[in-house]
Amino acid sequence: MREHCHLPQSIGVVGFPFSKGQPRTGAELGPGALREAGLVSQLESLGNHVIDFGDVELEPVSRDEPVMGVKNPLAVGTANKKLSDAVTKLLKQNQSIITLGGDHSMAIGSIHGHAQVEPDLVIVWVDAHADIHTPLTSPSGNIHGMPLSFLARELQDYVPDLPGFDWCSPCISVHDIAYIGLRDVDPAERAIIEKFGICSYSMQEVDKFGIREVVDRALQQLDPSGTRPIHLSFDVDGMDPSLTPSTGTPVPGGLSLRETLYLAEKIAETGRLSVLDVAEVNPALGTDDKKQMTLSNTVDVTTTFFGRHRQGNAPHGYEIPRP
Repeated sequence: MREHCHLPQSIGVVGFPFSKGQPRTGAELGPGALREAGLVSQLESLGNHVIDFGDVELEPVSRDEPVMGVKNPLAVGTANKKLSDAVTKLLKQNQSIITLGGDHSMAIGSIHGHAQVEPDLVIVWVDAHADIHTPLTSPSGNIHGMPLSFLARELQDYVPDLPGFDWCSPCISVHDIAYIGLRDVDPAERAIIEKFGICSYSMQEVDKFGIREVVDRALQQLDPSGTRPIHLSFDVDGMDPSLTPSTGTPVPGGLSLRETLYLAEKIAETGRLSVLDVAEVNPALGTDDKKQMTLSNTVDVTTTFFGRHRQGNAPHGYEIPRP
């Protein structure tokens, strides 16, 4: 396992302009909008060395018919193969990675690529949704609700072969996953979570225990030794839709800005954040004000994962001027 350093860090940014994992257009605009909102410059202002590698080059897929009700399998599979390859390549250069989505089907590629370099990773999944449907349990057929089922070894008996996914070998255990912020979980997903004993903290537990206790418990359950690299998959709908309204499947009653920033601070403090997904920003949804609020709050949270402190950040090497 490569070393995970404290700030300042070397960070690679890669965009995944893709929206075929769900029915709404616009999520493919997320990477560009986050860059325009100043994400890279704000990361650099914290002393980080940031290289923006641009977007994964995706080619249109023709004749992508549904298979067993699953929509756009070939497009999702081939796009995520490219993301997996990109993440693997960049991680080997000894840097942390931020993947900018894109819908949450992107986690198939980003986690798979991460696991090729750091197979001991753990996953903190911050989301309103569990995204662990199998192709046979999903009521919608949208793959952004299925990424974890393609990746977990314990679920392979429940996942049929789909076109475009022959490269996607399972690479994690269900016991490597911790959910935070769930509040819209379908019955079949709840059955999967309970059958396999997946670590799960819904908004009910956040309300009951508080975000500090929830984060501490989740990290302790995933990794009692405190040594494993962390893959943080952040769907912006994990936050309350009053904070990130420009997203495709908003669910009321989500994490507050304070709770989300605290979570990001605690993950940053571990020094083990290896890959961060930022998923489901959709600048095509909502008014300009809602778009700007979504982008601003998402940038604030993302930079907090990489060293921004609410108490303020002293510039590196700053000398207080003398008269």
